[in-house]
Amino acid sequence: MTFPHVKALFSVIGSLHVFANKSIEDLMGSNSEVHFSGFHMDCLEQRKAGMEQPTTSEDDLYKQPFVIGVAGGAASGKTAVCDMIIQQLHDQRVVLVNQDSFYHNLTEEELTRVQDYNFDHPEAFDTEQLLSVMDKLKRGQAVNIPKYDFKGYKSGVSPARRVNPADVIILEGILIFHDPRVRALMNMKIFVDTDADVRLARRIRRDTAEKARDIATVLDQYSKFVKPAFDDFILPTKKYADIIIPRGGDNHVAIDLIVQHIRTKLGQHDLCKIYPNLYVIQSTFQMRGMHTLVRDAKTTKHDFVFYSDRLIRLVVEHGLGHLPFTEKQVITPTGSVYSGVDFCKRLCGVSIIRSGESMENALRACCKGIKIGKILIHREGDNGQQLIYEKLPNDISDRHVLLLDPILGTGNSAVQAISLLLRKGVPESNIIFLNLISAPQGVHVVCKSFPRIKIVTSEIDIGLNEDFRVIPGMGEFGDRYFGTDDDDMQVVAPS
Repeated sequence: MTFPHVKALFSVIGSLHVFANKSIEDLMGSNSEVHFSGFHMDCLEQRKAGMEQPTTSEDDLYKQPFVIGVAGGAASGKTAVCDMIIQQLHDQRVVLVNQDSFYHNLTEEELTRVQDYNFDHPEAFDTEQLLSVMDKLKRGQAVNIPKYDFKGYKSGVSPARRVNPADVIILEGILIFHDPRVRALMNMKIFVDTDADVRLARRIRRDTAEKARDIATVLDQYSKFVKPAFDDFILPTKKYADIIIPRGGDNHVAIDLIVQHIRTKLGQHDLCKIYPNLYVIQSTFQMRGMHTLVRDAKTTKHDFVFYSDRLIRLVVEHGLGHLPFTEKQVITPTGSVYSGVDFCKRLCGVSIIRSGESMENALRACCKGIKIGKILIHREGDNGQQLIYEKLPNDISDRHVLLLDPILGTGNSAVQAISLLLRKGVPESNIIFLNLISAPQGVHVVCKSFPRIKIVTSEIDIGLNEDFRVIPGMGEFGDRYFGTDDDDMQVVAPS
């Protein structure tokens, strides 16, 4: 087989950067010193609806690492991307797990024809062993990761690498997205997309220098196994990626943005470890885009309302998923029996005036004919809240309550509203508090005061400024949503 670009490739091989594995994975993996803890992407425990209070121990909460998958073709720059992420997350406890560590040992028969063995095929990897290792790491147990000997084509020649539990686990490998069970472990999936000619040039440079192979052998293996495996197995997994990085480790802008996003998710989900009654909706770049628009001070009122409504609908739907249910069977139009569930019947909403009223339409759209009460709390400074008005369903004590307020700031208004509901006879475990964004201070106040309620939010922000406003926040939500912050608004006196 001929390679039309090989000649040109040889001229650039000498200038190509070699992304060699570094010892940082051993340093990070074996480190047992105390670090700031990392966090799980969205408190990913899939808690069953109807559970009033999760019973999660401190040890269980610890065993929820943030897992990042990094895939791509051979020599695409995956290792460079992983190392740059690890270096920028230096204040977290991070381990790197390479899929290359989990190759099957070759049999005696396979060794006799090793040149015909396809190391880029999914069956070349011991995925069961990888899953076993990841299961232990996610449960907070230290593991021994084998070191595969590429000269003898087996593990056990060198001592295994001891890896302690970590807050962030990076899974790296050409086929790390191939098995759905492995993909299910990941909170973030990154595909490193590098031009085929560049990958071939890097592979020639690497294999001739590190594995003492001649160029003819490298090219033969490339044409026989590497390229077909990339087209058949690796490239198709690109569709599973949350993020695609062109040019690999050379794309510093993309990596900086990824690390910034990871830090945002790590920071907010620290609270999920502390409070098992806090639920942060799993972030997607679609949600992130909507948050970008509603937080932008230049966004028009029309767009602010449109994208706020979309986010509110997501929060409401997620909150409804935490209500109790009963099993129900129905007959489908085909005459078959479908075993499903019936929605909670005894339900009502309560909005904290005025911003909370922006969430009422989404709730009505999801729950036809739902009763909605209202609470008005006058805000005077940080600690001067006092109840001004309340109108609630007479039978609210017999209902599950969705408490609506798009912004959880100091938590003082929420505490007053929840306290009122408790005085009305609503069980604490029957209250689900829905917001778009929350400040850590407010989460602490509400969760410590009422450990049996559930809080559902789409993002947790950095904190509060000196004026007790959520930052980065989205400004005065009620004014922006209802249009009362327009400079050109005029008050017309009655005639």
